[in-house]
Amino acid sequence: MIHKQLQSQKSKEILSKVREIANGFPETVEQIDKFGHTSFRVKDKPFVILGENEEGILSIAMKTSKETQEFLLQEGSRFFKTPYIGQHGWISIFGDHELEWNEIEGLIKEAYLRTAPKSILKSLKMENPSS
Repeated sequence: MIHKQLQSQKSKEILSKVREIANGFPETVEQIDKFGHTSFRVKDKPFVILGENEEGILSIAMKTSKETQEFLLQEGSRFFKTPYIGQHGWISIFGDHELEWNEIEGLIKEAYLRTAPKSILKSLKMENPSS
């Protein structure tokens, strides 16, 4: 599923990788919001949001803890506080940076775990008792 709001091939490739990760979690739904952003949601709450800026550069926004957000902000210039929702712990990275997919996957997992209701998280533990 390719969304017309993503113009660049690189953006489409990043969306494909994020989709692969996010859809690995139970009850994840992909939606396009009124701004043309692609979001991945659980129980209608977003945990990852992607969109391109005017220059066609994709950004990935993920819901994190305030501690994770602060750590990533202090680490350097790759991450930035997500506009409008950053005060709630959201962190973003531009797709024109070198993306470390193990790191991005970990942040998407944290975002899902922070967003999903306890009933879904309990079923996850039942399916995977070693975690």
